[in-house]
Amino acid sequence: MSSTFPFQLSPAPPPISPEYQLVIFADVGGLEEYYVLFQDYGFGGTADSWVEHIETIIEEHQPALLDELEFGEGGQTFVVYASSPEIADRFLATVLPYFGTLPLLQKYLSQADPDDFFA
Repeated sequence: MSSTFPFQLSPAPPPISPEYQLVIFADVGGLEEYYVLFQDYGFGGTADSWVEHIETIIEEHQPALLDELEFGEGGQTFVVYASSPEIADRFLATVLPYFGTLPLLQKYLSQADPDDFFA
């Protein structure tokens, strides 16, 4: 598999529901350049902000995928649970074109309206 940055994948630890096999996460608190970029465009840059933007991207491009994911509360860590490796791959294929590098994220954030987001 190619790079999954800024995300990492791991088997979902118990007692997560057996319907979720994998956890996809990103240490938002440790990605200072990403945080600054979010802030520069008027967004929070927190894990909650990541969830909101990623849900929006998925809803626009792969809405049925949302039924196979469970977003978690991670404080400074973005966390989403995927029901299978195939779903994790679909998540990454949908989100990495927007979050995979700083220039991609900058392009996405530059066209997003901060008034459309809460976090």
